[in-house]
Amino acid sequence: MRIAMIGGGYVGLVSGACFAEFGIEVALVEADPVRLAALREGRMPIYEPGLEKLVQENVAAGRLSFGDDLKAAVTGAEAVFIAVGTPTRRGDGHADLSYVYAAAEQVAGVLEDYAVVVTKSTVPVGTGRRITEIMRRRRPDLAFDVASNPEFLREGNAIGDFMRPDRVVIGVESERAREIMRRLYRPLYLIEAPIVFTELETAELIKYAANAFLAMKITFINEMADLCERIGADVHDVARGIGLDGRIGRKFLHPGPGFGGSCFPKDTLALVRIAQDAGAPSRLVETVVSVNDARKAGMANRVVSACGGSVRDLTIGVLGLTFKPETDDMREAPSLPIVWRLVEDGARVQVYDPEGMPSAKAMLPPGTEYCTDAAAVCRDADALVVITEWNEFRSLAPAKLRAAMRGKVIVDLRNIFDPVAMRQAGFDYYGVGRASNPAAKQPA
Repeated sequence: MRIAMIGGGYVGLVSGACFAEFGIEVALVEADPVRLAALREGRMPIYEPGLEKLVQENVAAGRLSFGDDLKAAVTGAEAVFIAVGTPTRRGDGHADLSYVYAAAEQVAGVLEDYAVVVTKSTVPVGTGRRITEIMRRRRPDLAFDVASNPEFLREGNAIGDFMRPDRVVIGVESERAREIMRRLYRPLYLIEAPIVFTELETAELIKYAANAFLAMKITFINEMADLCERIGADVHDVARGIGLDGRIGRKFLHPGPGFGGSCFPKDTLALVRIAQDAGAPSRLVETVVSVNDARKAGMANRVVSACGGSVRDLTIGVLGLTFKPETDDMREAPSLPIVWRLVEDGARVQVYDPEGMPSAKAMLPPGTEYCTDAAAVCRDADALVVITEWNEFRSLAPAKLRAAMRGKVIVDLRNIFDPVAMRQAGFDYYGVGRASNPAAKQPA
């Protein structure tokens, strides 16, 4: 089989490489000349474990190619995937579909034979119908179908999620389109991965509903963490106690500074707008959005409070900048409001992230100091703040930290350190939702 993938960003590049690994010929179209040049040279525009090797192997095998000629890419393709960005639209919170609709218009202009036009991007309910209208208006004589095939890729584990998915969701309305999509995903049928066929609108909503539910779990355990700090309970025991219930599950019950990234913030906000426009407002999701925004904005208060009420003229070390480990994605990262607030309050902030610093430099305030490793961040710091739970941070020895730091305050927003070991080393240790916090049972 042959397919075209429009968009060489996170979704398009990972999906294209994985389809190529299935044995499918993939022509990936990228309009950005800088990104296209990088791809052709074998340089990945994003960090994702295992992606560079997967791309190189499939390029070498002749199954994956990169270009900017849409007509050449779609010629002979049985499916054309649209995997362009759908960022939050300025001003109203809706998803910006201008790139999606432009791609549909362009495909209609160059497609010669029947193909399934598939939205891989996360798009609001009704987008598939609108794509059909756009293409029909441009080419009334063209034979095509539109399908929805939302991605469920976790940054840091995207290849595994594609190759061994919990499920594949496909919204189609013709048997011809269904058969093409079934053939594309045949390797997953062989390992008995669930393939869920639905109507277009259902598939589009499933993606938003899934992300909103996971965001809700994160927000819930964060609120329970706040309660634990007031009453002297431990949020990790609470999470385990409720997570062992099969109806709830243990995943996404990890307290922290709030969710960020490319999906949850924009998708929860988009779902809020979709529901409002449909006359069925989702009050629960609306609350999740507002609570998470407030949490991220308020995390710096924990650092300031731990430092005695002021960080002016203090050196604050920050471990981790990306919204989660194993990615270089800085979008909506909790580190952004935290570092900005600390700098604005007069602190000298030194930071380190294994992958995120190139992206972070354009988003963090002037004066932020970028260190070469975790040890440099800790050196002469009055306080240390853990924002992203990279594995390499977990192995930092308490005694060595204490010897390197000038002060003794640690604010661990991911609970990666052992509180007992930290206190034995002489630290004033502050976790999230832990009864042993110095500030436990005290007002925030």
